[in-house]
Amino acid sequence: MRPFATRYINPVTRLFAGWIPGFALLTYTGRKTGRTYHTPINGLRRGNHYVFALTYGAEESQWVKNVLAAGGCEMRRMGRDIRLVEPELLVDPDPRLIPLPLRIFGRLARVTEFVRMRAA
Repeated sequence: MRPFATRYINPVTRLFAGWIPGFALLTYTGRKTGRTYHTPINGLRRGNHYVFALTYGAEESQWVKNVLAAGGCEMRRMGRDIRLVEPELLVDPDPRLIPLPLRIFGRLARVTEFVRMRAA
């Protein structure tokens, strides 16, 4: 499913991800290529942090590797640009760290990994 989503769904989703509730558009630099990438993703706010479910797992997500290596990224959410810092990979986290909608989705999709970043 990941190759299909990357090739066909993401290009369409990029058009609106930074503007509608529940979605965000992450902008980051490739650690090997130096290219700028834009990844649409579902993200939820938790206080001063944002949490993203890794539906394909951390091993399959290049954006996770790039953001962890860079120590952060930019995010457009609801039309506002936000700098995210201190990325951390959470594996089977304490449920209180994950917003309820993401916990429910995570259980249904058998997601066990999340990325949490703080708004700078």
